[in-house]
Amino acid sequence: MTNEVVISRRGAERIRAGHVWVYRSDVAQAEGAAPGSVVTVGEDRGRARPPHALGTAFYSSASEIALRMISRGPVSDVFQLVRERIRAAVAYRGIFVREANAYRVIFSEGDFLPGLIVDRYNDILSMQVLTQAMDSTEMRAAVIHELGLGTDLRAIVERVDARVRKLERLEDRDSGIVWQTGHATGSVATGVSPVEVVGDTAGSGRPAPQNKLNTEFQMNGVRFLFDALSGQKTGAFLDQRENYAAAAHYACGEALDVFCYQGGFALHLARTCDKVTGVDSSRPALEAAEKNAVLNGRELEWIEANAFDLLRDYSDAGKKYDCIVLDPPAFAKSKRDLATAVRGYKELNLRALKMLRPGGILVTCSCSYHVSPETFLETVHAAALDSHRNLRILENRGAAKDHPSVLGIPETAYLKCLVLSVS
Repeated sequence: MTNEVVISRRGAERIRAGHVWVYRSDVAQAEGAAPGSVVTVGEDRGRARPPHALGTAFYSSASEIALRMISRGPVSDVFQLVRERIRAAVAYRGIFVREANAYRVIFSEGDFLPGLIVDRYNDILSMQVLTQAMDSTEMRAAVIHELGLGTDLRAIVERVDARVRKLERLEDRDSGIVWQTGHATGSVATGVSPVEVVGDTAGSGRPAPQNKLNTEFQMNGVRFLFDALSGQKTGAFLDQRENYAAAAHYACGEALDVFCYQGGFALHLARTCDKVTGVDSSRPALEAAEKNAVLNGRELEWIEANAFDLLRDYSDAGKKYDCIVLDPPAFAKSKRDLATAVRGYKELNLRALKMLRPGGILVTCSCSYHVSPETFLETVHAAALDSHRNLRILENRGAAKDHPSVLGIPETAYLKCLVLSVS
């Protein structure tokens, strides 16, 4: 039987405005709601009146996001709902993804499947489970089963974010393979047919230890190697896929890719530029970038350095480029970090602008949700004023279409990418 969680008027207004999160501070009553359970949500209307029904949600006993709405009405079979939404997410990518066999298949709230991230890299799926509801044995089995149906997949791996699992009070797991072709099947406790699951408990989807699982994928005709069990998050930064192509469209001459990671922007720029240099503080990332360069028959320069120090030294030394890409990690993990993040973005853009030749191209990005598009534009503009440069916006971009942005859920529109002409 589904429990009811009652929320405040403020929480209800947020839901009516199109958002799907209810914070713990807006939960008025959650007695009997188990961790990760499916609950009905009602608005508190005072003692004399019963709560007004708002829909159905996943409940978390640990997260500050106590409720994640999954329906505006009742849900009779949550496993069937999840399977249907996985199919819809896959169909959506079939319409919008072009010139790539690597893309995001499921984008959590962006696909109305809160707490689930799935990326595809050629014949491997890379999965992250981020909430109590998605981590239940039955839900994991249903998700893995549906993902493995009717595809040419070789394996599904789970990439574990230990920090998130700790915050959600989930049991420890190791990254590893949770589904693989050619293995014994295990029974699934949700009424679906057996699924090929690798793990210590049939149907549980617990990752099996594995050191290596590799494949090759391509984006926009550029080839990349993928080690499914190393690197950041689910593997690569697929949200920039369309921005990689946009940057290469405008770039020429000598280019500098700062925070290059495994060479996403740099390798795309190498198709149109005479010389490309990639900078990152991670030696393993640069080693992977060099392997990708060899795979594409390209010769690029890779520099292991702190980006702020290198840009300061290069700008002070008067080095010049025709194109500079700035794609740093998120500087603002929370609202408390906003002021520091803005200073960091301004410093990076100021140094880059001083290094660009007249007519040069600046591609500058922010993946910090807490830095709004307006704030990011203002910060880049302030850097332009301080560097005495004029900027014209060629393109104001976001994440690739496989990372859908949902109206009413601003957190899904986290990525900013400006392509600027500098004079």
